[in-house]
Amino acid sequence: MKFSKQTLIELAYKDHDDTFEIIETEMTGQRRWVTEYTQVFKHDGKYYVTYFDLGSTENCDTSPYEYDDDEIECAEVVPVEKTIIVYEEIK
Repeated sequence: MKFSKQTLIELAYKDHDDTFEIIETEMTGQRRWVTEYTQVFKHDGKYYVTYFDLGSTENCDTSPYEYDDDEIECAEVVPVEKTIIVYEEIK
């Protein structure tokens, strides 16, 4: 589904209306001047994923969706419960 660039920018800065719910925003990568994020949000009972970059320092003027079109395609996703195994040190 396509969403307006302005709406997704508002979600990235957590400044949005009540028709959207941010489920999670996760830092997924980092380059020299830019931090990459993956964000899952809920709208009209469905979940969507989007990806954006933010400048890593106050001197790096990179904003979310800076080079994208006015409408951005977001893939619909569904929540899936998964079990993982972690290893902890014996004390």
